Amino acid sequence: MAMAYPAPEPPAEPLFPPGARATPIPSAFFAELLPAIDDAAELLVTLYAFYLHDRKRLNARWFTREELRAEAPLIRALARFSDDAAEALTRGLEAARRRGTLLRRVLRSGEREVAIYALNVPGAAMMLDHLGAESLPTDTEPVAVGSIANIFLLYEENIGVVSPLLSERLREAEARYPWPWIEAAFREAVALNRRNWRYIERILERWESEGPDVEALRRTAESQGRRSLAGRYWRHVRR
Repeated sequence: MAMAYPAPEPPAEPLFPPGARATPIPSAFFAELLPAIDDAAELLVTLYAFYLHDRKRLNARWFTREELRAEAPLIRALARFSDDAAEALTRGLEAARRRGTLLRRVLRSGEREVAIYALNVPGAAMMLDHLGAESLPTDTEPVAVGSIANIFLLYEENIGVVSPLLSERLREAEARYPWPWIEAAFREAVALNRRNWRYIERILERWESEGPDVEALRRTAESQGRRSLAGRYWRHVRR
């Protein structure tokens, strides 16, 4: 008599669809760090540091503890292993620093001291050493959850999946143009329903040769709750 087997489950939707943006992690992490890490907090913080590193602008690949505290996915993950997610975050940061995975510097501005961290990759120590107190965020509003300013996230949220061929062009644009220009160019393209990179790129190229659309930049800054162009961004407008 033939045995009856349960009907197979229908195939699930892929959790990682083709073309989804990936976070690169060096092979040395799996060969050297992963076998040595015995604290879930350190592991989670280390993995999230790679995530932040890849999504930050090239000249701003550093972060603070408060930035990590504002990242809801990380805090939820830490809370699974500790009754105090904030304490686990601090413990994970310190463990990663002692292991040498993360570098730390302390910036001082008057009575204020802020520890900043970066992945221990080539050039990171020099970048941190050249940061001054003016690099620290001065806004009194808390950091928004998931608020990493990054051209890849901006593209995915407004246009679609980043293809491997487009990835390098986006990186070059992020390094070449001021961030307010990039945000304003995306906003203009979306408003005109011209959701493609070539159109956005042409806006940036025009602003570089003719000067930016100051009103577009002002609208973008105000919509993000940032300071006026007369302060933080004015040096970019005058380029």
